[in-house]
Amino acid sequence: MNPARLTIAGFALAAVLGTGLLMLPLASQDGQGTDVVTALFTAVSALCVTGLVVVDTAGFWSGFGQVVVLVLIQVGGFGIMALASLLGVLVARRLGLRGQLAAAAETKTLSPGDVRLILVGVARTSLVVEAVTAAVLAVRFATGYGEPVPRALWLGVFHSISAFNNAGFALWSDSLTRFSTDPWICLPITAAVVVGGLGFPVLFELRRHLRAPSRWSLHTKLTVLGSAVLMVVGPVVVCVLEWRNPATLGSLSVPGRLLAGFFQGVMPRTAGFNSVDIAQMNSATWLGSDVLMFIGGGSAGTAGGIKVTTFAVLLLLIVSEARGDEDATVFGRTLPRNLHRQALSVALLGVGAVVTSAMVLVATTRFPLDQVLYEVVSAFATVGLSTGITAQLPPGGQLLLVALMFLGRTGTITLATALALRSRPRLYQLPAERTIVG
Repeated sequence: MNPARLTIAGFALAAVLGTGLLMLPLASQDGQGTDVVTALFTAVSALCVTGLVVVDTAGFWSGFGQVVVLVLIQVGGFGIMALASLLGVLVARRLGLRGQLAAAAETKTLSPGDVRLILVGVARTSLVVEAVTAAVLAVRFATGYGEPVPRALWLGVFHSISAFNNAGFALWSDSLTRFSTDPWICLPITAAVVVGGLGFPVLFELRRHLRAPSRWSLHTKLTVLGSAVLMVVGPVVVCVLEWRNPATLGSLSVPGRLLAGFFQGVMPRTAGFNSVDIAQMNSATWLGSDVLMFIGGGSAGTAGGIKVTTFAVLLLLIVSEARGDEDATVFGRTLPRNLHRQALSVALLGVGAVVTSAMVLVATTRFPLDQVLYEVVSAFATVGLSTGITAQLPPGGQLLLVALMFLGRTGTITLATALALRSRPRLYQLPAERTIVG
Protein backbone atom coordinates (compact mmCIF):
# COMPACT_ATOMS: atom_id res chain seq x y z
CA MET A 1 0.00 0.00 0.00
CA ASN A 2 1.54 3.30 -1.09
CA PRO A 3 1.37 6.44 1.10
CA ALA A 4 -1.55 7.89 -0.83
CA ARG A 5 -3.68 4.78 -0.36
CA LEU A 6 -2.62 4.59 3.27
CA THR A 7 -3.76 8.17 3.84
CA ILE A 8 -7.15 7.49 2.26
CA ALA A 9 -7.58 4.32 4.28
CA GLY A 10 -6.66 6.08 7.51
CA PHE A 11 -9.21 8.85 6.97
CA ALA A 12 -11.88 6.34 5.97
CA LEU A 13 -11.28 4.25 9.09
CA ALA A 14 -11.41 7.32 11.33
CA ALA A 15 -14.67 8.40 9.66
CA VAL A 16 -16.22 4.99 10.30
CA LEU A 17 -15.14 5.00 13.95
CA GLY A 18 -16.41 8.55 14.45
CA THR A 19 -19.73 7.67 12.86
CA GLY A 20 -20.11 4.69 15.16
CA LEU A 21 -19.40 6.78 18.26
CA LEU A 22 -21.84 9.51 17.24
CA MET A 23 -24.58 6.92 16.64
CA LEU A 24 -24.41 5.84 20.29
CA PRO A 25 -27.34 6.98 22.49
CA LEU A 26 -24.74 8.55 24.78
CA ALA A 27 -23.72 11.00 22.03
CA SER A 28 -27.12 12.73 21.62
CA GLN A 29 -28.88 14.83 24.21
CA ASP A 30 -32.16 12.94 23.93
CA GLY A 31 -30.41 9.60 24.46
CA GLN A 32 -32.24 8.05 21.49
CA GLY A 33 -29.25 7.58 19.23
CA THR A 34 -28.64 9.15 15.83
CA ASP A 35 -29.38 7.98 12.31
CA VAL A 36 -26.43 6.92 10.19
CA VAL A 37 -26.61 9.81 7.69
CA THR A 38 -26.53 12.49 10.41
CA ALA A 39 -23.73 10.73 12.29
CA LEU A 40 -21.71 10.14 9.10
CA PHE A 41 -22.14 13.71 7.90
CA THR A 42 -21.05 15.15 11.26
CA ALA A 43 -18.12 12.75 11.62
CA VAL A 44 -16.76 13.45 8.13
CA SER A 45 -17.33 17.19 8.51
CA ALA A 46 -15.34 17.18 11.76
CA LEU A 47 -12.63 14.83 10.53
CA CYS A 48 -12.23 16.80 7.30
CA VAL A 49 -12.22 20.03 9.38
CA THR A 50 -15.08 21.46 7.35
CA GLY A 51 -17.77 22.69 9.74
CA LEU A 52 -20.92 22.00 7.73
CA VAL A 53 -23.65 20.61 9.98
CA VAL A 54 -27.09 19.09 9.57
CA VAL A 55 -27.95 19.42 13.29
CA ASP A 56 -27.15 22.07 15.87
CA THR A 57 -23.83 21.08 17.47
CA ALA A 58 -24.68 22.50 20.89
CA GLY A 59 -28.37 21.61 20.90
CA PHE A 60 -28.24 18.09 19.46
CA TRP A 61 -25.02 16.51 20.69
CA SER A 62 -24.40 15.73 24.35
CA GLY A 63 -21.16 16.49 26.14
CA PHE A 64 -19.81 13.13 25.00
CA GLY A 65 -20.87 13.82 21.43
CA GLN A 66 -19.19 17.23 21.47
CA VAL A 67 -15.99 15.66 22.76
CA VAL A 68 -16.11 13.12 19.91
CA VAL A 69 -16.54 15.98 17.43
CA LEU A 70 -13.61 17.85 18.98
CA VAL A 71 -11.34 14.79 18.87
CA LEU A 72 -12.22 14.21 15.22
CA ILE A 73 -11.37 17.84 14.47
CA GLN A 74 -7.99 17.54 16.17
CA VAL A 75 -7.19 14.23 14.52
CA GLY A 76 -8.32 15.45 11.12
CA GLY A 77 -6.36 18.69 11.39
CA PHE A 78 -3.19 16.97 12.38
CA GLY A 79 -3.61 14.24 9.83
CA ILE A 80 -4.22 10.58 10.40
CA MET A 81 -0.85 9.56 9.05
CA ALA A 82 1.01 12.37 10.79
CA LEU A 83 -0.60 11.40 14.12
CA ALA A 84 0.21 7.72 13.69
CA SER A 85 3.80 8.53 12.75
CA LEU A 86 4.19 10.85 15.74
CA LEU A 87 3.00 8.09 18.07
CA GLY A 88 5.57 5.82 16.47
CA VAL A 89 8.30 8.38 17.18
CA LEU A 90 7.27 8.78 20.80
CA VAL A 91 6.93 5.06 21.49
CA ALA A 92 9.58 3.39 19.34
CA ARG A 93 11.90 6.36 18.79
CA ARG A 94 12.23 5.31 15.19
CA LEU A 95 10.38 5.47 11.89
CA GLY A 96 10.58 2.96 9.08
CA LEU A 97 10.87 4.17 5.50
CA ARG A 98 7.23 3.31 4.80
CA GLY A 99 6.10 5.28 7.85
CA GLN A 100 8.23 8.25 6.80
CA LEU A 101 6.78 8.23 3.29
CA ALA A 102 3.24 7.96 4.62
CA ALA A 103 3.77 10.89 6.97
CA ALA A 104 5.43 12.90 4.22
CA ALA A 105 2.42 12.32 1.97
CA GLU A 106 0.13 13.75 4.65
CA THR A 107 2.27 16.64 5.92
CA LYS A 108 3.74 17.41 2.47
CA THR A 109 7.24 17.79 3.90
CA LEU A 110 9.98 18.19 1.33
CA SER A 111 12.03 15.11 2.21
CA PRO A 112 11.46 11.93 4.23
CA GLY A 113 14.47 12.75 6.38
CA ASP A 114 12.64 15.78 7.80
CA VAL A 115 9.55 13.86 8.87
CA ARG A 116 10.57 13.10 12.45
CA LEU A 117 11.42 16.72 13.29
CA ILE A 118 8.36 17.95 11.40
CA LEU A 119 5.97 15.72 13.31
CA VAL A 120 7.29 16.76 16.71
CA GLY A 121 7.21 20.38 15.62
CA VAL A 122 3.64 20.01 14.34
CA ALA A 123 2.53 18.72 17.73
CA ARG A 124 4.27 21.53 19.58
CA THR A 125 2.95 24.22 17.26
CA SER A 126 -0.59 22.91 17.50
CA LEU A 127 -0.56 22.73 21.27
CA VAL A 128 1.02 26.16 21.74
CA VAL A 129 -1.33 28.01 19.38
CA GLU A 130 -4.40 26.21 20.67
CA ALA A 131 -3.42 26.76 24.31
CA VAL A 132 -2.78 30.49 23.86
CA THR A 133 -6.01 30.99 21.92
CA ALA A 134 -8.00 28.94 24.44
CA ALA A 135 -6.63 30.99 27.34
CA VAL A 136 -7.57 34.31 25.73
CA LEU A 137 -11.05 33.11 24.83
CA ALA A 138 -11.67 31.53 28.23
CA VAL A 139 -10.74 34.74 30.04
CA ARG A 140 -13.05 36.73 27.79
CA PHE A 141 -15.96 34.31 28.21
CA ALA A 142 -15.53 34.34 31.99
CA THR A 143 -15.01 38.07 32.50
CA GLY A 144 -17.01 39.54 29.64
CA TYR A 145 -19.99 37.21 29.51
CA GLY A 146 -20.22 35.83 33.03
CA GLU A 147 -19.63 32.21 32.10
CA PRO A 148 -18.62 29.90 34.97
CA VAL A 149 -14.94 29.03 34.89
CA PRO A 150 -15.40 25.36 33.82
CA ARG A 151 -17.82 26.40 31.05
CA ALA A 152 -15.49 29.24 29.94
CA LEU A 153 -12.56 26.84 29.76
CA TRP A 154 -14.57 24.37 27.68
CA LEU A 155 -15.73 27.10 25.31
CA GLY A 156 -12.17 28.37 24.99
CA VAL A 157 -10.67 24.94 24.30
CA PHE A 158 -13.39 23.90 21.85
CA HIS A 159 -13.28 27.06 19.76
CA SER A 160 -9.48 27.35 19.80
CA ILE A 161 -9.08 23.81 18.45
CA SER A 162 -11.87 24.42 15.96
CA ALA A 163 -10.22 27.67 14.83
CA PHE A 164 -6.62 26.46 14.55
CA ASN A 165 -7.74 23.43 12.59
CA ASN A 166 -9.92 25.63 10.35
CA ALA A 167 -12.97 23.54 11.26
CA GLY A 168 -15.52 26.24 12.05
CA PHE A 169 -17.61 24.21 14.49
CA ALA A 170 -19.17 26.46 17.14
CA LEU A 171 -21.22 25.78 20.26
CA TRP A 172 -23.92 28.31 19.36
CA SER A 173 -26.62 27.79 16.77
CA ASP A 174 -25.80 31.17 15.18
CA SER A 175 -22.06 30.46 15.14
CA LEU A 176 -20.33 33.69 16.32
CA THR A 177 -22.87 36.30 15.22
CA ARG A 178 -23.51 37.31 18.82
CA PHE A 179 -19.82 38.30 19.07
CA SER A 180 -19.63 40.14 15.75
CA THR A 181 -18.43 43.38 17.36
CA ASP A 182 -16.24 41.83 20.08
CA PRO A 183 -12.55 42.00 19.05
CA TRP A 184 -11.52 39.84 22.03
CA ILE A 185 -13.42 36.94 20.49
CA CYS A 186 -13.12 37.58 16.76
CA LEU A 187 -9.44 38.55 16.51
CA PRO A 188 -7.94 35.60 18.48
CA ILE A 189 -10.06 33.19 16.44
CA THR A 190 -8.98 34.94 13.22
CA ALA A 191 -5.32 34.72 14.24
CA ALA A 192 -5.61 30.99 14.98
CA VAL A 193 -7.35 30.41 11.65
CA VAL A 194 -4.62 32.26 9.73
CA VAL A 195 -1.76 30.50 11.53
CA GLY A 196 -3.30 27.09 11.02
CA GLY A 197 -4.02 27.84 7.37
CA LEU A 198 -0.44 28.84 6.47
CA GLY A 199 0.86 25.31 6.67
CA PHE A 200 3.42 23.75 8.97
CA PRO A 201 6.45 23.96 6.61
CA VAL A 202 5.84 27.69 6.25
CA LEU A 203 5.50 28.17 10.02
CA PHE A 204 8.74 26.32 10.68
CA GLU A 205 10.61 28.35 8.09
CA LEU A 206 9.20 31.62 9.39
CA ARG A 207 10.32 30.69 12.87
CA ARG A 208 13.86 30.05 11.66
CA HIS A 209 14.21 32.98 9.25
CA LEU A 210 11.49 35.45 10.17
CA ARG A 211 13.75 38.48 9.72
CA ALA A 212 15.52 37.18 6.63
CA PRO A 213 12.96 36.87 3.82
CA SER A 214 15.77 36.38 1.33
CA ARG A 215 16.38 32.97 2.88
CA TRP A 216 12.76 31.86 2.54
CA SER A 217 12.01 29.06 0.13
CA LEU A 218 9.89 29.73 -2.94
CA HIS A 219 7.00 27.86 -1.32
CA THR A 220 7.09 30.12 1.73
CA LYS A 221 7.34 33.29 -0.36
CA LEU A 222 4.37 32.36 -2.53
CA THR A 223 2.27 31.24 0.44
CA VAL A 224 2.95 34.34 2.53
CA LEU A 225 2.48 36.76 -0.36
CA GLY A 226 -0.65 35.02 -1.66
CA SER A 227 -2.19 34.78 1.80
CA ALA A 228 -1.46 38.45 2.52
CA VAL A 229 -3.07 39.56 -0.74
CA LEU A 230 -6.18 37.44 -0.20
CA MET A 231 -6.49 38.62 3.40
CA VAL A 232 -6.84 42.13 2.02
CA VAL A 233 -9.03 41.25 -0.95
CA GLY A 234 -11.50 39.17 1.06
CA PRO A 235 -12.43 41.79 3.68
CA VAL A 236 -12.55 44.53 1.03
CA VAL A 237 -15.01 42.50 -1.05
CA VAL A 238 -17.24 41.79 1.94
CA CYS A 239 -17.18 45.37 3.22
CA VAL A 240 -17.87 46.92 -0.18
CA LEU A 241 -20.71 44.58 -1.08
CA GLU A 242 -22.33 44.34 2.36
CA TRP A 243 -21.67 47.81 3.83
CA ARG A 244 -25.25 49.02 3.40
CA ASN A 245 -27.00 45.67 3.78
CA PRO A 246 -29.12 46.06 6.95
CA ALA A 247 -29.29 42.29 7.41
CA THR A 248 -25.51 41.91 7.66
CA LEU A 249 -23.10 44.84 8.16
CA GLY A 250 -25.52 47.73 7.66
CA SER A 251 -27.00 47.58 11.17
CA LEU A 252 -23.60 47.79 12.91
CA SER A 253 -21.50 50.81 13.86
CA VAL A 254 -18.58 51.73 11.62
CA PRO A 255 -15.99 49.97 13.84
CA GLY A 256 -18.36 47.01 14.08
CA ARG A 257 -18.75 46.89 10.30
CA LEU A 258 -14.99 46.95 9.81
CA LEU A 259 -14.43 44.17 12.36
CA ALA A 260 -17.26 41.99 11.04
CA GLY A 261 -16.22 42.62 7.44
CA PHE A 262 -12.62 41.71 8.20
CA PHE A 263 -13.65 38.58 10.09
CA GLN A 264 -16.05 37.43 7.39
CA GLY A 265 -13.55 38.18 4.65
CA VAL A 266 -10.90 35.97 6.24
CA MET A 267 -13.14 33.02 7.14
CA PRO A 268 -13.63 31.72 3.58
CA ARG A 269 -9.95 30.69 3.69
CA THR A 270 -11.10 28.22 5.07
CA ALA A 271 -12.85 28.24 8.46
CA GLY A 272 -16.61 28.01 8.73
CA PHE A 273 -17.21 30.56 11.48
CA ASN A 274 -19.52 33.44 10.65
CA SER A 275 -20.21 36.65 12.54
CA VAL A 276 -23.01 37.77 10.21
CA ASP A 277 -25.93 35.88 8.71
CA ILE A 278 -24.58 34.23 5.55
CA ALA A 279 -28.10 33.58 4.25
CA GLN A 280 -28.79 37.34 4.17
CA MET A 281 -25.73 38.22 2.10
CA ASN A 282 -25.99 39.48 -1.47
CA SER A 283 -25.51 37.02 -4.31
CA ALA A 284 -22.42 38.95 -5.41
CA THR A 285 -20.86 38.39 -1.97
CA TRP A 286 -21.61 34.69 -2.22
CA LEU A 287 -19.85 34.56 -5.58
CA GLY A 288 -16.81 36.38 -4.23
CA SER A 289 -16.72 33.99 -1.29
CA ASP A 290 -16.93 31.06 -3.70
CA VAL A 291 -13.69 32.21 -5.32
CA LEU A 292 -11.95 32.69 -1.97
CA MET A 293 -13.13 29.31 -0.71
CA PHE A 294 -12.01 27.52 -3.85
CA ILE A 295 -8.50 29.02 -3.61
CA GLY A 296 -8.25 28.13 0.07
CA GLY A 297 -5.14 28.40 2.25
CA GLY A 298 -1.59 27.10 2.42
CA SER A 299 -0.38 23.61 1.59
CA ALA A 300 0.30 21.21 4.48
CA GLY A 301 -1.89 23.30 6.75
CA THR A 302 -5.38 22.83 8.11
CA ALA A 303 -7.02 24.90 5.36
CA GLY A 304 -8.68 23.43 2.27
CA GLY A 305 -9.25 24.52 -1.31
CA ILE A 306 -6.84 24.01 -4.18
CA LYS A 307 -4.28 25.98 -2.10
CA VAL A 308 -2.74 29.40 -2.51
CA THR A 309 0.42 28.05 -4.13
CA THR A 310 -1.60 26.18 -6.76
CA PHE A 311 -3.45 29.37 -7.64
CA ALA A 312 -0.16 31.32 -7.70
CA VAL A 313 1.44 28.81 -10.06
CA LEU A 314 -1.53 29.00 -12.43
CA LEU A 315 -1.41 32.80 -12.34
CA LEU A 316 2.31 32.77 -13.09
CA LEU A 317 1.73 30.41 -16.01
CA ILE A 318 -0.80 32.83 -17.48
CA VAL A 319 1.57 35.77 -17.04
CA SER A 320 4.50 33.92 -18.62
CA GLU A 321 2.33 32.83 -21.55
CA ALA A 322 1.07 36.37 -22.08
CA ARG A 323 4.66 37.62 -22.15
CA GLY A 324 5.74 34.88 -24.54
CA ASP A 325 8.25 33.47 -22.06
CA GLU A 326 9.24 29.84 -22.46
CA ASP A 327 9.42 29.25 -18.71
CA ALA A 328 7.45 30.59 -15.75
CA THR A 329 9.74 32.37 -13.30
CA VAL A 330 9.24 34.10 -9.97
CA PHE A 331 11.62 35.42 -7.28
CA GLY A 332 14.60 34.40 -9.41
CA ARG A 333 13.46 30.79 -9.74
CA THR A 334 12.03 28.76 -12.63
CA LEU A 335 8.96 26.65 -11.97
CA PRO A 336 9.56 23.06 -13.18
CA ARG A 337 7.27 21.63 -15.85
CA ASN A 338 5.92 18.83 -13.63
CA LEU A 339 4.73 21.55 -11.22
CA HIS A 340 2.70 23.07 -14.09
CA ARG A 341 0.95 19.75 -14.70
CA GLN A 342 0.29 19.17 -11.02
CA ALA A 343 -1.27 22.62 -10.53
CA LEU A 344 -3.46 22.20 -13.62
CA SER A 345 -4.54 18.73 -12.50
CA VAL A 346 -5.50 19.88 -9.00
CA ALA A 347 -7.42 22.90 -10.27
CA LEU A 348 -9.26 21.11 -13.07
CA LEU A 349 -10.19 18.13 -10.89
CA GLY A 350 -11.52 20.60 -8.33
CA VAL A 351 -13.53 22.45 -10.96
CA GLY A 352 -14.89 19.17 -12.25
CA ALA A 353 -15.95 17.99 -8.80
CA VAL A 354 -17.65 21.30 -7.98
CA VAL A 355 -19.46 21.68 -11.31
CA THR A 356 -20.67 18.08 -11.40
CA SER A 357 -21.93 18.19 -7.82
CA ALA A 358 -23.66 21.53 -8.35
CA MET A 359 -25.42 20.18 -11.44
CA VAL A 360 -26.67 17.15 -9.50
CA LEU A 361 -28.00 19.22 -6.60
CA VAL A 362 -29.67 21.79 -8.83
CA ALA A 363 -31.38 19.00 -10.75
CA THR A 364 -32.53 17.11 -7.65
CA THR A 365 -33.44 19.92 -5.23
CA ARG A 366 -35.50 23.12 -5.28
CA PHE A 367 -32.66 25.45 -4.34
CA PRO A 368 -31.24 28.06 -6.76
CA LEU A 369 -27.82 27.77 -8.32
CA ASP A 370 -26.13 30.48 -6.26
CA GLN A 371 -27.00 28.77 -2.97
CA VAL A 372 -26.14 25.31 -4.26
CA LEU A 373 -22.81 26.50 -5.66
CA TYR A 374 -21.94 28.15 -2.34
CA GLU A 375 -22.71 24.91 -0.48
CA VAL A 376 -20.78 22.72 -2.91
CA VAL A 377 -17.67 24.91 -2.94
CA SER A 378 -17.80 25.16 0.85
CA ALA A 379 -17.87 21.37 1.13
CA PHE A 380 -15.12 20.73 -1.42
CA ALA A 381 -12.88 23.44 0.03
CA THR A 382 -13.60 22.16 3.58
CA VAL A 383 -14.76 25.63 4.65
CA GLY A 384 -18.06 24.99 6.40
CA LEU A 385 -19.83 28.26 5.63
CA SER A 386 -23.44 27.74 4.58
CA THR A 387 -26.43 29.70 3.35
CA GLY A 388 -28.57 27.50 5.58
CA ILE A 389 -29.66 24.79 3.15
CA THR A 390 -27.42 21.92 4.35
CA ALA A 391 -29.96 20.46 6.77
CA GLN A 392 -32.74 20.82 4.18
CA LEU A 393 -30.98 18.76 1.53
CA PRO A 394 -32.29 15.21 0.94
CA PRO A 395 -30.15 12.34 2.26
CA GLY A 396 -28.68 11.82 -1.21
CA GLY A 397 -27.60 15.46 -1.36
CA GLN A 398 -26.04 15.27 2.09
CA LEU A 399 -24.11 12.13 1.12
CA LEU A 400 -22.86 13.98 -1.95
CA LEU A 401 -21.50 16.71 0.31
CA VAL A 402 -19.88 14.01 2.47
CA ALA A 403 -18.03 12.74 -0.61
CA LEU A 404 -16.97 16.28 -1.51
CA MET A 405 -15.65 16.95 2.00
CA PHE A 406 -13.67 13.71 1.94
CA LEU A 407 -12.29 14.53 -1.50
CA GLY A 408 -11.40 18.07 -0.47
CA ARG A 409 -9.54 16.98 2.66
CA THR A 410 -7.58 14.10 1.19
CA GLY A 411 -6.76 16.06 -1.93
CA THR A 412 -7.70 15.45 -5.52
CA ILE A 413 -4.23 14.30 -6.54
CA THR A 414 -3.89 12.04 -3.49
CA LEU A 415 -7.26 10.47 -4.14
CA ALA A 416 -6.53 9.97 -7.82
CA THR A 417 -3.20 8.33 -6.94
CA ALA A 418 -4.84 6.10 -4.34
CA LEU A 419 -7.44 4.90 -6.84
CA ALA A 420 -4.89 4.16 -9.54
CA LEU A 421 -4.17 0.44 -9.73
CA ARG A 422 -0.55 0.80 -10.76
CA SER A 423 1.86 3.18 -12.42
CA ARG A 424 3.28 2.40 -15.85
CA PRO A 425 6.56 4.19 -16.55
CA ARG A 426 7.07 4.76 -20.27
CA LEU A 427 10.47 3.74 -21.60
CA TYR A 428 10.13 5.65 -24.85
CA GLN A 429 8.94 9.06 -26.09
CA LEU A 430 6.45 9.51 -28.92
CA PRO A 431 6.92 12.15 -31.65
CA ALA A 432 5.70 15.61 -30.65
CA GLU A 433 2.91 17.36 -32.54
CA ARG A 434 1.07 20.57 -31.70
CA THR A 435 -2.66 21.10 -31.74
CA ILE A 436 -4.62 24.34 -31.98
CA VAL A 437 -5.44 25.81 -28.57
CA GLY A 438 -8.14 28.44 -28.15
